Amino acid sequence: MSRELIQLVAEGVTRAQQYPKPRLERPQVARLKMKNPESFDGKSTTAFNQWWELVTLFLTFYPETGDQKKIAWVGTLLTDTALVWHLNRYCELKGNDS
Repeated sequence: MSRELIQLVAEGVTRAQQYPKPRLERPQVARLKMKNPESFDGKSTTAFNQWWELVTLFLTFYPETGDQKKIAWVGTLLTDTALVWHLNRYCELKGNDS
């Protein structure tokens, strides 16, 4: 490198050090929290349709979640007859319900 080029680089570095680095501001993003859908007991098919719509809406907030995790989560929302059905199916399919 020539002496002139070294001097130009040194001057550029000196000038750059004189100015503070700009702070990058992160965009303010609110973390939405949704209440889990209520439990479903399996007693009414009419109630199931409305409940399933709420579950589907809830899952749209977590598109990166895999099917097996979604199935396991939905299973935690079930009680009574619906839970018995889910657990029997889970055992029958050996947890491979996706």
